[in-house]
Amino acid sequence: MRLAGFAEAARDGDTLVNATGGQVSIAALTAADAAHLDGKILIDVANPLDFSRGFPPRLDPVDTDSLGELIQRTFPGLRVVKTLNTMNCLVMVDPGRVAGEHRVFLSGEDADAKKAVRELLHSFGWPERSIRDLGGIETARGAEMLLPVWLRLMGSLGHTDFNFHIQGASSG
Repeated sequence: MRLAGFAEAARDGDTLVNATGGQVSIAALTAADAAHLDGKILIDVANPLDFSRGFPPRLDPVDTDSLGELIQRTFPGLRVVKTLNTMNCLVMVDPGRVAGEHRVFLSGEDADAKKAVRELLHSFGWPERSIRDLGGIETARGAEMLLPVWLRLMGSLGHTDFNFHIQGASSG
């Protein structure tokens, strides 16, 4: 395995991961060359955190838009799936770091792309019951808006080995 630039990675990869800072995601994907992006699955784990006013950061965009939606609009040939953005990178690939039931969310328009990402999540150790498909890419707004809460929890807990659990009559 070796490090590749944006354009080379986009050209050669079947599934891409946007793990850039959310404020530079569009620029990074533009550097990847849109011609290389068409038809590819993009797993968007980034969050649009704006630190220009210090901590805690604001979200930009927020409320009526999301980074996931912005990426999908800007690169309509990409098959964007927003997921894994509500947890630490270690929990992303090892959900067992957090005891008990907890969830990973999926948002996106392409059912086949979400199926492929779901299979990747299974390979990381996410059981089917822990994966919650929220719907279309517009549902990325809610997942991204969890980040201010996540940051405050990180500060109050003093660590990042935690995640969200949804409890209810049909929480499966």
